[in-house]
Amino acid sequence: QLQLVESGGGLVQPGGSLTLSCAVSGFERYSIGWFRQAPGKEREPVACITSTGRNTAYTDAAKGRFTIFRDRDKMTVDLQMNNLKLEDTAVYYCAAEFSPLETTARDMCADKYVLDYWGEGTSVTVSS
Repeated sequence: QLQLVESGGGLVQPGGSLTLSCAVSGFERYSIGWFRQAPGKEREPVACITSTGRNTAYTDAAKGRFTIFRDRDKMTVDLQMNNLKLEDTAVYYCAAEFSPLETTARDMCADKYVLDYWGEGTSVTVSS
């Protein structure tokens, strides 16, 4: 059974930074996406990365501020978030897709997959 465990959430001031981590069993075999759900809103993709790490995708909300990367020492997929804004407040989830395709990151972040594997989320609050 695939397990994903998110960590790293917390309270941060506007303009601050946080790094979220997604620990994944079977780390090497899955493309991973970070998604978020703000209060009263639907869950949305944020950033995605292929199993090889060679391709990434970002939604407009994340471009230029967030970076997704695979940490092979920790066996995690991390989301470095800089210049956080109030509207980044949400529960952040990671999800996995078993796919060798280098297009998977793009397609995950375009919501083209029905994803079966999710973590339980980590809460990020941006507030002054």
